[in-house]
Amino acid sequence: MLRNFFLTTLRSLRKNPLYSFVNIAGLAIGIACSLLILLWVNREMSYDKFHPEYDQLFQVWMHAEYTEEISSWRSVPLPLYLTLPDVDPAIEQVTVSDWGEDHLLTTGDKKIRQHGYYVGKEFLSMFPFRTANGQRPADLLRDPSSIVLTRSAAKAIFGDADPVGKDLQVDNESTVTVTGILDDLPDNSSFEFDFLIPWQHYEQNSSWVRENTDNWSNYSFQIYVKLNSAKSREKVENSLVNLLEENGETDAKRELFLLPLEDWRLKSSFENGRQAGGLIVYVRMFGAVAILILVIACINFMNLATARAERRAREVGVRKTLGSSRGQLIRQFLGESMLLACVAYLVAILLTELALPYYNSLLNNKLSIDYASPEFWLITLAVVFVAGLLSGSFPAFYLSSFQPVRTLKGAVFTGRNKGLSRKLLVGLQFVLSIFLLASTVVIYRQIELVRARDLGYGTENLIMLQYTDLMHENYSPMKQELLNSSAVQEVTKSNSPVTSVNSNNFLEWPGKSPDQNILFATLATEYDFTSTLGVTVLEGRDFSRDFPSDSMSILVNEAAIEQMRLENPLGTRLTVWDEPYTLIGVIDNILTGSVFRETQPMFVIFDPDWAEVMTIRLSDDLPLNQSLAEVEKVVNKYNAAYPFEYEFVDDVFEKKFNAINLTQKLAATFALLAIFITGMGLYGLATYLARRRIREMGIRKVMGASIRDLLILVNEEFMLIVVIALAISAPLTWWALSRFLSQFDIRTSIPWWVFLSAGLVLLLFTVLIVSFQVYKAASMNPTDSLREE
Repeated sequence: MLRNFFLTTLRSLRKNPLYSFVNIAGLAIGIACSLLILLWVNREMSYDKFHPEYDQLFQVWMHAEYTEEISSWRSVPLPLYLTLPDVDPAIEQVTVSDWGEDHLLTTGDKKIRQHGYYVGKEFLSMFPFRTANGQRPADLLRDPSSIVLTRSAAKAIFGDADPVGKDLQVDNESTVTVTGILDDLPDNSSFEFDFLIPWQHYEQNSSWVRENTDNWSNYSFQIYVKLNSAKSREKVENSLVNLLEENGETDAKRELFLLPLEDWRLKSSFENGRQAGGLIVYVRMFGAVAILILVIACINFMNLATARAERRAREVGVRKTLGSSRGQLIRQFLGESMLLACVAYLVAILLTELALPYYNSLLNNKLSIDYASPEFWLITLAVVFVAGLLSGSFPAFYLSSFQPVRTLKGAVFTGRNKGLSRKLLVGLQFVLSIFLLASTVVIYRQIELVRARDLGYGTENLIMLQYTDLMHENYSPMKQELLNSSAVQEVTKSNSPVTSVNSNNFLEWPGKSPDQNILFATLATEYDFTSTLGVTVLEGRDFSRDFPSDSMSILVNEAAIEQMRLENPLGTRLTVWDEPYTLIGVIDNILTGSVFRETQPMFVIFDPDWAEVMTIRLSDDLPLNQSLAEVEKVVNKYNAAYPFEYEFVDDVFEKKFNAINLTQKLAATFALLAIFITGMGLYGLATYLARRRIREMGIRKVMGASIRDLLILVNEEFMLIVVIALAISAPLTWWALSRFLSQFDIRTSIPWWVFLSAGLVLLLFTVLIVSFQVYKAASMNPTDSLREE
């Protein structure tokens, strides 16, 4: 019996090679596309979940209400580190960290920059990353003079030698001893570092940290807590609500809250005090796209099975006449569909493996299929089972129910609703295809809109160097020597890179209402700020060596003037940190934060000692590599202890587009693949429809119909389906895209022509495919057409 089933199935597939190829290829590509997307979705959803008791880990965040709008951030005061353990008994542990930065690690003649954090001694107890030598993570940061390296960092510094017990110098200032080695961090970790140094060491060597140990007004630190249970979160948050106010922070309404570790990656964007947007938007979007592509592929599978079933109606009649039971026919049809689905599944796995290297290159990731995962097999095999069951259900349960006499007469598919199910399925494919095409166009428009924004400064030939103590000691001669070279136009320094201002502060001005609490982005700089960056001074002037009083002068941007509503701003006395400053200039708005947000009000003060970045405008007169070589020579002369490392401002700016660029690339790629899958199905379906109507075409040609008439006749059916699909898809797509765009302050419109264009593209695509098959059938000699079985 089983042998007969396989022989019958293989004979049927061999007899219809086009059907077999299109069905297997369409479903395989659909499954492969969905697998690729879901691998990325799964990676994003898995972030940080390798930590034991990850659901008990939280970061302390703050809501702050300024001028009727609530801002949310993770910068909190340092005193919380010592205060929180006593706030609520549900708090098991508390740790602290800085923001992480590159430091110079030196041993002997070996000097290397690595990225690391200063963290509280509890850090590796709360976040127990795996150690490379079996040590208990919680013991590694007890000594204030210790350092913990990752395996890669240890190899880069010490080679193959055992580093434990060896000394390292940090930034040529302090000495630490290697106490442990961690395995390289998992790819799905929110923390990224090469080393960790105890907070006590930072405190001992930094007067700034010591000064802020009991300062509740400096929001510059990161605090993490571990609760005794995830259910304690609400209780602990209630204990934190008034903590800042109780410690003197009354200038604005502030509330502390806890952000769960599982939300750090995907749900860390807030809008007016509520979680909104973030990477979870893209995860949900592409999860939906994976399902849509799979649905399109399954519809192909079902449509072709249905179309082929119409040609097998007589076969069913003959087999029932010869004694086959309905149960045997059901098993035969379902078995054929299951076999096709299984073959498609195997092909899909192969396609996925072949595509993964290119996909990982696109995503800058390291995705792979975990064949040892039960969830992988359970989910993917369930998809194959459902696809095979659905596609085989029509011939299995519908055709097998008819009497032999009726099927042998060919009277099964008659009436006004003939082929209705197939039309509905094709229509659903068109609805989804229009959605994907329109989404790709709108996302592209969004990217182009923000790319066209005026940055307020010039990025070309602009490089940034991390500022060091040696640069600070030698800044004046180094700057002068750089300017004397033909490689450099201008040089300045600042407390933040222009691409991401790291300080925000309050500003007082005449006529300010007491309830106006507006945060201003804050830049501290020196001379030549505007000329180096290419910032336009709209009114007044930049800081100048001709005015010694500029140490108490201030610049503001146009957005700040709009907030303060100053009619004649120059000369206005403004107050920062209880100190009076004189407004000497208004500069153009500088886009420093998210490219999708409105420009933030900003003020710029003259403070050469508050510097973290040196910015250099390279000359246009020399080749870029020659200019960089000249700069390297000068910088190395005055900053010899550090390697010469720099970043191009335009490269840093480009990173702001990473998420939406990835979205646009993936959306375009998978939209084209979805259209391709739809086209494969249409090709197979049009082939069957043309063959089924071949006699009709022969008769119509004998009656005088031209090939053009026959093409119009058959295409009218598909054109109507496309029009109906467009009418259904347009409002649904507009709603979905509006929801997506709502996360951006700067957002594109969704014009009507986007949907019309998507519909026309799909219509043209459909007409070309259908016409190709119909033309072949219509071109046959009527005598041959009328003899066709």
